[in-house]
Amino acid sequence: MIDLKVLMVEKEDCDAGTVQQLRNGLLSDKAQYKVLRDAADTLRKRLATAVAPTLGKIHLKLGISLYFLGHPKEAAEHLGNADGALAAFYQGRILASRGLNTDALAAFEKAEKSGYNASQVNLQRVGVHRQMGKLTEAEALLEKHKDLSSHSAEFHYQQGQLRLKEGKKHEGVDSLEKAIKFDPNHTGALFQLAMLNDQAGNDDEAVALYEKCRVNPPVHTGTLTNLGVLYEDQGKYDKAHECYKMVLQSYPSDEQARLYVKDAVASQTMIVVHDDAMSDPQMVQVFELSVNDFELSVRARNCLRRMSIKTLGDLTRISEDQLLTSKNFGETSLVEIKEMLSIKGLRLGQSLEAGGESTTYRPVGELSEEDQLKLAAPITDLQLSVRARKCMSRLTLSTIAELVCRSSEELMEARNFGVTSLNEVREKLRERGLALRGE
Repeated sequence: MIDLKVLMVEKEDCDAGTVQQLRNGLLSDKAQYKVLRDAADTLRKRLATAVAPTLGKIHLKLGISLYFLGHPKEAAEHLGNADGALAAFYQGRILASRGLNTDALAAFEKAEKSGYNASQVNLQRVGVHRQMGKLTEAEALLEKHKDLSSHSAEFHYQQGQLRLKEGKKHEGVDSLEKAIKFDPNHTGALFQLAMLNDQAGNDDEAVALYEKCRVNPPVHTGTLTNLGVLYEDQGKYDKAHECYKMVLQSYPSDEQARLYVKDAVASQTMIVVHDDAMSDPQMVQVFELSVNDFELSVRARNCLRRMSIKTLGDLTRISEDQLLTSKNFGETSLVEIKEMLSIKGLRLGQSLEAGGESTTYRPVGELSEEDQLKLAAPITDLQLSVRARKCMSRLTLSTIAELVCRSSEELMEARNFGVTSLNEVREKLRERGLALRGE
């Protein structure tokens, strides 16, 4: 077994071969992460008394160690204080992962001039150009190194990412799968395939791929966060908690991860009380009956439409007084509605009496055309995070109009929907000049 402390502390030089040995060591045994952390601590102490040229070598080894331990920001600082091709190459990778594309290109330029493998540098440049939207330049670089397609996982990964950016999903997936074929531990390809399965609702496949990412250094925080959300969906709150804690180990100030930890801990002891009526499958069907299935006068039907009341369940969540405040809704219409509900054994405000929340509906007729378009837009337009998006799906909300008819309390009652997701939804709605009911 490789002794990582000897490799990173006692060995004088650090080159590409050292990096490969380091990665292999971490893959072989999880306990090696602690050894590497101890090595990093030793290197930090040695910095205090080191002088050139030893100083630069320590910065390099510490930067590489921190990179694989999942501390990219600190790693970049040390790599910036080191000389040589290896330091510049990994600094470029970190800068690219943080979206600092111009700085990343400068670092890759320095790496190539310092002697780093030109084809490997260019493959990283492909990714940067793709992030910058320069797809023609990215394609030209790939074409220049098409001979790598016979054996390079990184080539197929970059090709796959480029095809996805171009909207060619099937070709992109095919290339990513080829990358995994050449290197089963290619973190980038594993993560992207996991994301695609996650977005498609293939949760089991996504979990399997994220779990592979998790044991392949360096571990991306997106892997841990997304895997944690999926674990929560499966009721594995202890595993979700572990994922979020790992994020905090790398990013102690990550407020989102901190809130996710609280949500996961709370979920482990959460007791859900179901309303008796709504736990009855027959009653659920009754609540979901459309008001259009009943014979109503034109006036009553139009009033319900303006108030966005679509089902019998909607009527049980609104009071008589609320109905009567609607324009053109009088006693005659009220009698019609009551009779319709009584046929099914229901009454106005029934859900409110059971402790439910009143629903304030937006009268469609009073909205401008622009506002109606905003509300008619699908929730996917909000580009919510994985966790928030899954909660919207569980609540069967498909349009922004349906979302703004919900209160924050109603959303918070949804499984795995916590403060972080609520704030995210509020912010997305605020950007469109909208808000949740009651806000």
